[in-house]
Amino acid sequence: MMDIQEIKKYIPHRYPFLLVDRVVELVSGESIKAYKNISGNEEVFNGHFPHTPIFPGVMIIEAMAQASSILTFKSQGKTPDEGLTLLFAAVDGVRFKRPVVPGDRLDLVSKITSSKRGITKFEVTAHVDGELAAKALITCAERQI
Repeated sequence: MMDIQEIKKYIPHRYPFLLVDRVVELVSGESIKAYKNISGNEEVFNGHFPHTPIFPGVMIIEAMAQASSILTFKSQGKTPDEGLTLLFAAVDGVRFKRPVVPGDRLDLVSKITSSKRGITKFEVTAHVDGELAAKALITCAERQI
């Protein structure tokens, strides 16, 4: 398990763009399970949408990518303090299956499908109450910053 303080060691994101609240399982070099609590106080709900708040799909994809980054850096024993980051190289096969709304817990799962020469591919999913909310294939590239 990783709490928010440890998570901050492995990704550079901070409020309001830190989208992983806790890691519940990490198998080095293989997979991660984490979650994001969706609060009615999220700033994004001021405009998306004021009378029917729905967590934006792009933020769900970003949450899945952040979990994937934690998996990558923790598996490699690296941190952003070393001047490294992971950037999107591709997002494929995205499907949104249900809206994510305030009060939901977005359960994130990321599995490494391949990794070579600083390019890592992930199969990612997001669930709410066991129901698939979104899935995608994400490719990230490690870069010096």
